[in-house]
Amino acid sequence: MLLGGNKTLNKNIPIPLYYQLKTILLEYIKEEHKDLDKPIPAEVEISEYFGISRPTVRQAINELVVEGYLYRVKAKGTFVSKPKITQDFLQTLDSFNNEMRKKGLVPSTKILEREIVKSDEKVAKTLDLEPGTDVIKLTRLRFADDEPIVFVITYIPYSVCPAVMRRDLENESLYEIIEQECGRLISNAVRSLECIAAGEFESKLLKVEKGSPIQYFESVVRLEDGTPVEYSLAKYRSDRSKFTFELKRG
Repeated sequence: MLLGGNKTLNKNIPIPLYYQLKTILLEYIKEEHKDLDKPIPAEVEISEYFGISRPTVRQAINELVVEGYLYRVKAKGTFVSKPKITQDFLQTLDSFNNEMRKKGLVPSTKILEREIVKSDEKVAKTLDLEPGTDVIKLTRLRFADDEPIVFVITYIPYSVCPAVMRRDLENESLYEIIEQECGRLISNAVRSLECIAAGEFESKLLKVEKGSPIQYFESVVRLEDGTPVEYSLAKYRSDRSKFTFELKRG
């Protein structure tokens, strides 16, 4: 039976009907709709089943599309997206490649740019450098099972690890290179997270619609002696990634 059979909407409470429907649809696509090649029921079916207008149904579905749970195919219908990749990026300091392999996925990297530039004030301040100091600017697009997941720009002090300019970063771990060259271990990172809209450039790289939500991280990584060795700006596809947090009471 459609959407679990006994789900109903309550028109006597202040929660909008579209939002109630969105909640029901989300439970349905997570728990019941297992065939990703089969579309979910059409708008007209859902409208008739719940006795609500099609614009109300469309609003609920539109939000689930924007959030990455559903996607539309012209003349075929609305389909459930592949499950998001649950990442430990905010809990564990590990390389992208290692994390993807732990999830049973095949990682790959495309180097878009690698150059030595003069640090501006923001980069210099973040890396404890004088403005104008040489830094390596590394721009990468990273994939899981050949699907683009994250676009990242990384700044590394050139004096700390010049080897980054010549090593094979499509197949080697940046963190391992830094530790090998510095002779010191990477110790910790501080990350900030916010949601931004995909611009035209990011939308083309990550294969998402312009304006789609993107998970944007800024990270500063330090060696065990406190030396900052990496400042990165990473933009993750929110339709393919979700992040876990672990909080402890202080």
